[in-house]
Amino acid sequence: MLIVTIESIPGKTLEPLGLVKGSTIQTVNAFRDIGAGLKTLVGGELTKYNEMMAKARALATERMTAEAQALGADAVVGVRYASSSIMQSAAEVMAYGTAVKLR
Repeated sequence: MLIVTIESIPGKTLEPLGLVKGSTIQTVNAFRDIGAGLKTLVGGELTKYNEMMAKARALATERMTAEAQALGADAVVGVRYASSSIMQSAAEVMAYGTAVKLR
């Protein structure tokens, strides 16, 4: 499955099949959240949050791809990611785009 952020694929005619999306809500455990809170006092990268968000993006992408495959798509174009805070230390990540058949 080809996944691209551009709106078209050079040299291909696209037959749009519809919007596809995938999302997940992820959180870190309470002990890591406390550690991250302490880290804000001294500064630096919050690696556990980076790992959480990377996992969330991967899972959202997998779910979007599965939805596209169920439609018989060859690719998803115009892919975008969005995230929002659900509660303290929990975030939703959504991947979305247009499923297309390549002609």
